[in-house]
Parts: sequence; C-alpha cells; structure tokens
Amino acid sequence: MTPPLKPAVNDETKAAELAFDDNDLALQLFGSHHSHLARIEQKLDLTIHSRGNEVNIVGDGATVDMAAKVLESLYRRLKKGLAVGPEEVDATLRMTAANGDDDGGEVEIHTRKRRITPRSTNQAVYVRAIDKCDMVFGLGPAGTGKTYLAMAKAVEKLVKGEVDRIILSRPAVEAGEQLGFLPGDMREKVDPYLRPLYDALFDMLPGNQVAKRLESGEIEVAPLAFMRGRTLANAFVILDEAQNTSMIQMKMFLTRLGEHASMVITGDLSQVDLPKGTRSGLRHAVEILAGIEGIDFVHFSAEDVVRHPLVSRIVRAYDAAENRRRAGAGDGKKNYPVLPGGGNGEND
Repeated sequence: MTPPLKPAVNDETKAAELAFDDNDLALQLFGSHHSHLARIEQKLDLTIHSRGNEVNIVGDGATVDMAAKVLESLYRRLKKGLAVGPEEVDATLRMTAANGDDDGGEVEIHTRKRRITPRSTNQAVYVRAIDKCDMVFGLGPAGTGKTYLAMAKAVEKLVKGEVDRIILSRPAVEAGEQLGFLPGDMREKVDPYLRPLYDALFDMLPGNQVAKRLESGEIEVAPLAFMRGRTLANAFVILDEAQNTSMIQMKMFLTRLGEHASMVITGDLSQVDLPKGTRSGLRHAVEILAGIEGIDFVHFSAEDVVRHPLVSRIVRAYDAAENRRRAGAGDGKKNYPVLPGGGNGEND
C-alpha cells in the first residue's frame, strides 16, 4: 500500500468547505461513486464529505489545504475540457505534494487525438525545456514519460506547421548496428527497435495519418547507423535509448542539427547495453555539454514514474541496491553484484 502523501508540515485538525458552480463538472470531479474523493482521502489520510456540488474536508491543517488545492486544480482541468481519471488525480496529488501547487496544469500539448498534460513536476519542467531550447536531454528510468512527451511535442509542432518533419532514431544495439543482416527494407529492419515511438505516434494521430505521413516522409525513421553526413533542418528529431550510443555515434548525431530544428535525446544511464569496454556516448555528452547555452538537461527519478505504482518501487529498489554496491566498492568490498548498466563497469 502506498504511504499517505502527507505534507511535511502538520497543523491542527481543521475543516474546509468548497463549492463548485457546475453540477455536471462536480460529478465528474468526484468520480463514479465518489471514487476520486475516496482516492484523495486515502492518499492524504483525511475525510471528505460531499453534498450536491459541495465538499467538506476534515483532517490535519496541511493536508486539508493540500486536498483543497488538488480539487480546485482538477476542477480547472475539467473546465478546460480535459479529462479527469484516477491517473490525473494521482498526478495532481503528486505535483501538489512536491510544489504546494499543481505547476503542470497550465502546460498542455495539443495533438490530433488528445491534449496531454504533465503528470509530475519534472515532466512540466521537461516540456517547458523543449519549448525553450533547441536541444534537450531527458534522463531517467523507464516509465517517466520522457519519450512519450518528446513525441507529443514533435507531433504538436508538425501539426502546427512549425516543423516539416519528425525524424525518429534509436540505436539497434542488439543487432550490433548491422541492420543489413535483418530481413526487409530499412523501415522493417529498424521497426522492432522503434516500437515505443510508434506506439506513442498512434496515441496522438489517427492511424491513417500516421501511415500517410510515414509514406510521404513527414515522419521518417532514420536508423542511427545511417545518419552520418546528413543535416537535419526544419525537423523535430528524437533519439531514444541514447545510453546505447558510443561516444563517436553521439557526437555524429548531435552535429546533424540544422536550421530551425529541435533535438530531444532520451536515455536511462542505469540501462547501458553496450559491449564491454565501450563507454556510453550519453554519459560522455552529459559530462562535457553541461552549461552550454541552448542545451538543457532534465533528470527524472522514481518519483516521476507514471506507470503502475510497482514500477516506481522497483526503480527505487534497484537504485538502493546500486547505492549499496557503490558504497561497498568504495570500501574495497565486493558484497554486491554489478547491475547491468549500473555505472561501475567498463561501459563507463
């Protein structure tokens, strides 16, 4: 069971009343059989009573204030025509607990099929960074939305006509980048490695549009192994799983950036699958490009995982094991096995 999201400050017990002016939206806010209110009660360890379009919140002072902010933020979301479900309730709770307010509520990405909003503070920071900088690195564990949000921004810019094309790239480490040995044409060779990007595309554009834009070249699959010599202009370029690039490949990719183009590079430095003795180009880039104007780095953590709650706990468990291993290595002990891509082997 997830522990309550209690704020650090714990005031005396108090009550707060809220009234919502639209009865239909209030029903959506409360959830089926008041499931959303029950979710907030459980997470914050307080009591919420509802009557018509009004609620009465009773609990510790700080948690009552937080619950009120969460409900008001979700209601504003409904008034803008955005959906509110269990995931949005959890996201608003998470962001309000971290910041004292839902600072991602005003950040929206518009695609043909849906409007997307950040579900954690770092996701909001990430989306704003993509809007502001021509090159952004999204770093962190699986499930934090770094690839999905990058794809959402790419689709938004394509639909608005701000870029002429989307270019998707990903290293095919399992095939040793020797894609010529795989059957089919180039797209068929690299498709298995780009499946997560395609899944995101179909979530944001109608299927016939995805097929049409792939056919016309507006959406292009560009295997990393075959990008040398190109200049990528008027494009939104995404490099996924970048931890599996070599230093040479990363430099080659980053220097493809052309006029009126944006690049987002995503990766998880705890999951490096490169051959032994090959240093991650992503790790090297993070070290040498920090502080360069026009480049931003957004670091995600287990707190930003928006998949099943177990994923966040699994990430934390692996992080804790890796920290213990590092501590043991520092003492000259070998009590813990080296985790794949954990950052202590020859891949570094």
